[in-house]
Amino acid sequence: MKTLFSPLQEFLKKGDMLLLSLCLLASGFGVALIFSATRYNENNKEVAVQIIAILLGVLVYILCTYVDFEPFVERNWKWLLGFSIIFLLLLLTPFGVTRGGNRNWLQFPGFPILIQPNEIVKIPFILLLAMQIRKIQDQGHDIGSVFSVAQIGAHTMFMLALIAGICGDMGMCVVYTIIFAVMAWSAGVKVRWFVLVGGALAIAFVVLWFFVLPKTEAWDDLYLIKRFRVLFDHSYDPQGVGFQQTRALLAIGSGQIFGKGYLQGTMTQSSFANTLPARDTDFIFAVCGEELGMVGCLILLALLTSIVLRCIWVARHSSSPFYAYVSMGMAGMLIVQIAANVGMCLFVFPVMGLTLPFISYGGSSIITLYAAMGLVSSAKARALPSWLRDRGTL
Repeated sequence: MKTLFSPLQEFLKKGDMLLLSLCLLASGFGVALIFSATRYNENNKEVAVQIIAILLGVLVYILCTYVDFEPFVERNWKWLLGFSIIFLLLLLTPFGVTRGGNRNWLQFPGFPILIQPNEIVKIPFILLLAMQIRKIQDQGHDIGSVFSVAQIGAHTMFMLALIAGICGDMGMCVVYTIIFAVMAWSAGVKVRWFVLVGGALAIAFVVLWFFVLPKTEAWDDLYLIKRFRVLFDHSYDPQGVGFQQTRALLAIGSGQIFGKGYLQGTMTQSSFANTLPARDTDFIFAVCGEELGMVGCLILLALLTSIVLRCIWVARHSSSPFYAYVSMGMAGMLIVQIAANVGMCLFVFPVMGLTLPFISYGGSSIITLYAAMGLVSSAKARALPSWLRDRGTL
C-alpha cells in the first residue's frame, strides 16, 4: 500500500499544488460557461469532452512533474524538432482538416476529438528555445549580441514559416512571436532590440495601411485585411466580417455590471447558433459578460492572471536558467492568448481564432495546457530551497 501511494505522496510534496488548484478552478469556471453556451444543442457532448480532457490533463500534469526535462531535451533535441516538423506536416495529408479558413486540425478515423498540431508543438518549441538560449549562455556569449539574437530569431522564424505556410494561421504566429519575445527578454536580450524591431514593424504597417494597400485589390479582397479594417470602422460589413465581434460586444454590453443571471442570457440561450457565434470557443468571454456581467468577467480574468503570476513566480525561483526560461515561455503563451481573446471579444483586436485558456471548449488544447503547466510544476519541484539561494549557492 505504501508503494502504491508513494508516487502520489511524492507529487503532493514536490508538485505545485497551488498552480494545479488554480488551473482546476479556471477549468471548472469554463465547464460551467460551456454548459450554458451549449444548452441550446440539447446535449452535453461538449461538457463531457471538456471534463474528460481536464481529467486527462491532470494526469499529464502529474506525470510531467516527475520528469526532469532539462537533460531530456539536451539528449533528445533532434527528436523533438523532428517531431514538431512531422506533426505539422501531417496537416498536408488527407488527415488535415480546414476550419475557419485555416488548415489547423487533424481528424483521425474513429478518434473522438480533433487534434491541433500547432497548439501541441508550442511545448517542444518552448523547450527547444529554452535549451538553445541556455547553450548560448553556457558558451560565454552575450544573449543580447547580434549573433545570439540571430540564432534564436532564426529558430523562431523557421517555426513561423512552417505554421504560416502549412496552416495559414496568423493568430498562432502571433502566439509564437510573443513567446519568443518574453523568453528572450527574460534571458537578458536588451529592450532596445524590441523597440527597434517593434518600431520598424509599426512604421511598415502605417506605410502599408495608408499609402500602399488602399491602392491594391487586396484592400477589398483579402480577408485578413478586412479583419483589420473592421477594427477601425465597426460599421464596415457588420453582417459579414464584423458580425461575430458585433454580436459578442452586444452580449457583453447587455450583461452590464452583474449580468442577466447564469443560464438566463438572451443571446447565450438562443437556439439559433448565429445569435452568438462560437459561443463555447472563441467568444466564450461574451457568454460570461452577458450572464455574469462585468463582475463575472473580472473573476474569470483574476483566475487566469493568478495562473500567469504563478508561472512567473516559479520562473523567479527556479534552480536552473533552463527552467526559468521554460516557465516564462508558458507565462508568455498564456498572456498573449488571454489578451488576444478578450481583445477580440471587445472588438479591439482582430479575430485570430485564439481561445481563452482553460475556459474555452477544446479537447487537445486543454490537455496541452495542463501539460504546459506540468512543465512549470516540474520546474518548481526542482527548485532549490530559498535559504540555499540566499547563501549564494546559485
